[in-house]
Amino acid sequence: MKIPFKKIARSLTGISTPVFGVSWTPPVTEREIARKLIVFLEDRRALYNPYDIEMPDYVDQSIIEIRHELTEILKSIDEKPRLSEHIRAMRAVSRKFLNQTATHHGRRHFGGDADFCTALGELRAIFGIHIVQISVEYGIDVEDEIASIMPSYDDA
Repeated sequence: MKIPFKKIARSLTGISTPVFGVSWTPPVTEREIARKLIVFLEDRRALYNPYDIEMPDYVDQSIIEIRHELTEILKSIDEKPRLSEHIRAMRAVSRKFLNQTATHHGRRHFGGDADFCTALGELRAIFGIHIVQISVEYGIDVEDEIASIMPSYDDA
């Protein structure tokens, strides 16, 4: 299989002389990016903590940080559409959550704890679907906490 020159050129970090030398940065694989994403999400308690101990302002902040990280990853994977589909979906549900639970001068615009938990449950469910797909597609193990939001299945 041929490697396109443009792909090789992006990995070059310098050329040295008198004899000749090339500095090379190996490309980051899609699997490595997916693994880093899973590791990042495993540390986001807003995705799996029990609902009764969640503090809405902290959850909002965590979802904002998740959205930021997803955007940064998207900026680095323009040629990796499979992973970007999952990331775009997770980013879209993050935006939806933040829009549904928006605050205005410290007061939430929605009906209260039940609506917050419903919105958070929807976000967790969609993240769980994409995390399981990423895990299977790229052969990545996940920690128990984040696995708790992944769809369950029967062994039968």
